[in-house]
Amino acid sequence: MILNPAGKRILPVIVFSQFCCTSLWFAGNAVMTDLLQEFKIDISALGNLTSAVQLGFILGSLLFAFLNLADRFSPSRVFFICALLGALINACSIFGFNTMNSLLLLRFLTGFTLAGIYPVGMKIAADYYKKGLGTSLGYLVGALVLGTAFPHFLKMFTAAEGLEWRMVILATSTLAFLGGLLILFLVPDGPYRQPTTVKSFSTIPSIFRNSGFRAAAFGYFGHMWELYAFWAFVPFILKTYSLFHPSAVFNVPLFSFMIIGAGGLSCIAAGYISAKKGAKKTAAFALLLSGCCCLLSPIFLLQGSPLLLLGFLMIWGLTVVADSPLFSSLVAANAPAENRGSALTIVNCIGFSITIVSIQLLGYVAEFIPAAYLFTILFAGPAFGLWALFKAKEN
Repeated sequence: MILNPAGKRILPVIVFSQFCCTSLWFAGNAVMTDLLQEFKIDISALGNLTSAVQLGFILGSLLFAFLNLADRFSPSRVFFICALLGALINACSIFGFNTMNSLLLLRFLTGFTLAGIYPVGMKIAADYYKKGLGTSLGYLVGALVLGTAFPHFLKMFTAAEGLEWRMVILATSTLAFLGGLLILFLVPDGPYRQPTTVKSFSTIPSIFRNSGFRAAAFGYFGHMWELYAFWAFVPFILKTYSLFHPSAVFNVPLFSFMIIGAGGLSCIAAGYISAKKGAKKTAAFALLLSGCCCLLSPIFLLQGSPLLLLGFLMIWGLTVVADSPLFSSLVAANAPAENRGSALTIVNCIGFSITIVSIQLLGYVAEFIPAAYLFTILFAGPAFGLWALFKAKEN
């Protein structure tokens, strides 16, 4: 619960701000085709532009964690500064003098600023909540899911109206600036915040010595092995299925948005379920379900009903991210209050590093094995996460 007179409005503000700011994440992806055409960039650069954001987030997370920025300084101010910088950097993509190198740098720097938005937003929520943290983080991660999918929705809307791709970039930058302002003026530092006055490079190793924290972090790492690889390959699944079943005609952007965006609802639902069943049990159940989807994927990719495939992918989209806020709440609960921001940040950093490995692995293995069996590889993540959770002592 929140022990603050303004508590009833705090969570909605954080959630909406998180949604606004994380729309920066896939703003480039939503207009990727336009970027390639506008700046005469070869299509092979598509993967590099996507990875640049992830790499920026990873390196930013490392810096934020080792300097303890979210614990030494007001997390609301850190959030605002990063949102402002992210909005400005993202908006620079519209200028006609950009080149491949400048676009890579802009996407990298956008990812860097997101390190002060996503994990810091969770830190802010953790500073307001002790009980019910899983529920609050469910809303936050749900906002992240919708925020990352929202640029694709904007792209569909602007395309239908005949508007230029730059409108998507400017819209996401405006949203990010708005989200930063809301946090700065409406969300003061929380009652459970315990600031630290020094930076310590030994903080992270000492935190990982806690078995409860380690189990939560390892569970999160297993979850991340599957999550972004699935999200990244949803359009590939739909297009590949259509190749083998010509009668199946999909609106790939629309169904990709629906499959990915549905996870926002499951994050919120999982938060409420965890309040009754416990975060660890609820996270393990969601991880088990998504792991089963990995193993069952060949059956649904080979069968001939498009509706059955879409139903399966919707279920996978719901379960693959439902455990994310619960792992974050377990990480926050098992981290020292004075280092909670750094703990959340470093765990996010490692988790996103793992996503690059799994995505690249799928892309490499896709050349050697049939597409229908490709996603069984992702089961390794849920299996590892479940092992880590149940190996640890009950918290």
